[in-house]
Amino acid sequence: MPESLEQLLAQVRACQLCVHALPLGPRPVLQAGAAARLRIVGQAPGRKVHESGIPWDDASGERLRAWLAIDRSVFYDPQKVAILPIGFCYPGRGQSGDQPPRPECAPRWHARLNALLPRVSLTLLVGRHAQAYYLGPTCRATLLETVRAWRSYLPSGYLPLPHPSPRNQPWVARNPWFEAEVLPSLRRAVAAALAPERLQVSAAQETGPVPGQARSRRRRSRP
Repeated sequence: MPESLEQLLAQVRACQLCVHALPLGPRPVLQAGAAARLRIVGQAPGRKVHESGIPWDDASGERLRAWLAIDRSVFYDPQKVAILPIGFCYPGRGQSGDQPPRPECAPRWHARLNALLPRVSLTLLVGRHAQAYYLGPTCRATLLETVRAWRSYLPSGYLPLPHPSPRNQPWVARNPWFEAEVLPSLRRAVAAALAPERLQVSAAQETGPVPGQARSRRRRSRP
């Protein structure tokens, strides 16, 4: 009998594969629902996210949501947005920032999770680790080159982005084309991926209230 997404998520959240290498112990942080249409693949949770257990629950997340032009209610709806970092657990600190994601995580879980997300139409690859894993040999030599080539990946459903960490603000400042060219297209692509939900609302508005509702409103409006 094939496994369900709920069963697989329970397995991921109970994973002990890297317990020996995690300074704060395992606490996988991810989000997914079978109806999700947008997938966000980042690097690994930071310390604050490890403590809260909520993906992108930090300054980087605030900036990412601003880039996407979506609010927290949409971002944290697993039936709209799947969030699958390359490493599900906080890897600890290194000499200059957090350690890279554990290498065991993505090969163990991502293909199985993605197989249960059939409605995803757009995948955002946030940071070098996500881009290298998902783009494979088509990934360019540097993050700068990969992000600049974003148009070449979009037909395959991928859109590479720099990490939205405040530490990367100098990168954004040095590359004004990112905010001028990529962000408007990113927002359109995200809106298109999430469009079915908005289209349903628009269709309901266009058809107007059902007859019973209309009569009820007319009765309430009588003096």
